[in-house]
Amino acid sequence: MAKQNKTSQTSKKSEVWIDAKKRFRLSAVDIQMAKELGMNPKIFGKLANHKQEPWKASLPDFIK
Repeated sequence: MAKQNKTSQTSKKSEVWIDAKKRFRLSAVDIQMAKELGMNPKIFGKLANHKQEPWKASLPDFIK
């Protein structure tokens, strides 16, 4: 088995966060707060459907 170096793992993690920032129109502060809270960017789609479910807060409000 070939070992993956840290840079490739780090770039994959940062790429997921960058994609989430673009897709859900989050600011850098929102992304930083989500990281500090230990949130998973892969589940942001479940949290960000406030238009379909009006009782939910928008994603930036939920993070703050």
